[in-house]
Amino acid sequence: MKKNLVIIALVVISAFAANAQSVVAKREFNNTLKAYFEAKNALAKDNAVQASESVKTLVKNIEEFPVKTLSAPQQTLWKAEAETIKKAALAISTEKAIKAQRNSFWPLSSAMLKLAKEFKLNNADVYVQYCPMAKKSWLNEVEAVQNPFYGSMMYDCGEVTETIAKK
Repeated sequence: MKKNLVIIALVVISAFAANAQSVVAKREFNNTLKAYFEAKNALAKDNAVQASESVKTLVKNIEEFPVKTLSAPQQTLWKAEAETIKKAALAISTEKAIKAQRNSFWPLSSAMLKLAKEFKLNNADVYVQYCPMAKKSWLNEVEAVQNPFYGSMMYDCGEVTETIAKK
């Protein structure tokens, strides 16, 4: 009887700990998404200065992310994609020309797309959008297309190709 109670207690504690970890991971992933959206919005609005500032917050979120709250396969993916994000964000933060920033945004966006699809920790719907002119995809917090690769030249060029439903 005591053995059964101990086993039940361990299961309950494990379930509680896993849930607490997932709550932390979800909160921090959504903060990371928010920083990504700020950079994407700055590029879509042709604001190179704001794009440069926004990616600094993104890098901070990436560096401080509680990786240990993720599963082992998620940790592996996070570590690989986080390096890509940091490298691209650094390039964006040091570039003054918006065209160069947009070129660096592609690998950053691609890495964030992989993380969002795999983790499914978003607390609101996230839209995967694609521009056939740029032949690139990005994440958006609203369904209306806001193209970060062309900005005001072709602000609404593109389409929603997928919705990552909130969890």
